Amino acid sequence: MKVNVGGIDRILRIVVGLALIAWALLGGPIWAWVGVVPLVTGLFKFCPFYPLLGMSTCPMDK
Repeated sequence: MKVNVGGIDRILRIVVGLALIAWALLGGPIWAWVGVVPLVTGLFKFCPFYPLLGMSTCPMDK
């Protein structure tokens, strides 16, 4: 896996992921567990959809 998530993109993914998971844990809707996806992609610095779209937000990948 080549790093393709960087900087602000990574921070936003982690924050949004944690917020959605917290909402789910506090009684929010079941779909809020989708927050696991941005959290994991932010932590691993890899989004599997970026290569399909031919993009990257990592400055070292450009």
